[in-house]
Amino acid sequence: MERINVGVLGATGMVGQRYIKLLENHPWFKVTYVAASPRSAGKLYPEAVKNRWLIGADIPDDVKNLTVQDANEPKLALGKCRFVFSALEMGKDEIKALEAAYAAEGIPVVSNASANRWTEDVPMLIPEINYSHLDVIAEQKKHHGWDKGFVAVKPNCSLQTYMIPIFALIKAGYPVKRMTVTTLQAVSGAGYPGVSSFDMIDNIVPFIGGEEEKTEKECLKILGTVQNGKIENASEPVVSATCTRVPVIDGHTASVNLEFDLPEDKKPSIEQILKVWEEFTSLPQELKLPSAPEHPIVYREEENRPQPRRDRDTEKGMACVIGRLRKCSVFDVKFVALSHNTKRGAALGGILNAELLKAKGFFD
Repeated sequence: MERINVGVLGATGMVGQRYIKLLENHPWFKVTYVAASPRSAGKLYPEAVKNRWLIGADIPDDVKNLTVQDANEPKLALGKCRFVFSALEMGKDEIKALEAAYAAEGIPVVSNASANRWTEDVPMLIPEINYSHLDVIAEQKKHHGWDKGFVAVKPNCSLQTYMIPIFALIKAGYPVKRMTVTTLQAVSGAGYPGVSSFDMIDNIVPFIGGEEEKTEKECLKILGTVQNGKIENASEPVVSATCTRVPVIDGHTASVNLEFDLPEDKKPSIEQILKVWEEFTSLPQELKLPSAPEHPIVYREEENRPQPRRDRDTEKGMACVIGRLRKCSVFDVKFVALSHNTKRGAALGGILNAELLKAKGFFD
């Protein structure tokens, strides 16, 4: 298969670097265009990230000879790539306008940024859950008068820690009415340089700006439906979230308590829940997308798992690793979940979104 040429916006930042490394030797995509801020424009990529390459492996050979372009000039990407991954780091209004400018030039945007997550006709994708939201792209293009361009985004990284197992239960006929979530989020989620070492060593920070609002609301869009050319949010579950930053490099953990919207005699047993999780697969697995985990949900029987250092790279960092499923004395059940925030929750999750879009013909 001939690989598709792709670009990376925000290519010199932490997430942009992760995209570039993860796309090395990708069977479908090849990085042929990199763009960043004007201060990096005109430099060869290695020079632009000198003393700032954070991935812990060499810069891919395909990218070493690429000259960084100004991400604020979408026309520069024409003819260089079929679509772009957006890892832009700027104000939300600026990102929203710039992603729209790329789409207007006929360049689809697969975004890691949060700016368009609440745009009604922009799908916010976890491919195992809401692949049907791709249907809204036709209305998005019609609304803007775009021909080939469009914008698709991924949700907040911490949601991907637990949304797939919750969706699996909903799909199996066990709707969730209410839930509480306490996240223990890795420092890499704050980007680079992120939270200072003085704040994180021997410490936990019990606040991440805007994170609790995202946790409580984004799940409702993910579980929503496409109606009348826009995504209508679901009404349940009602979510109460507490989000904390902990001294872990990679891997977001969440403690989750669920109440099912079912009569007592219809609520699932622990054994039924485990069976649902063990058997769950979805469209990415059916399509055998290159970045899709064979097992989207992996359950650990050990009483002290999952743990970030031991479990974050399960299924190449793309699985939701679950443990400690047990009865809850306030709600119905509770469990601990873990995912790799810079892989499933960021760049590799964005790549999986692009693989789904390609498989469905959106780059044709």
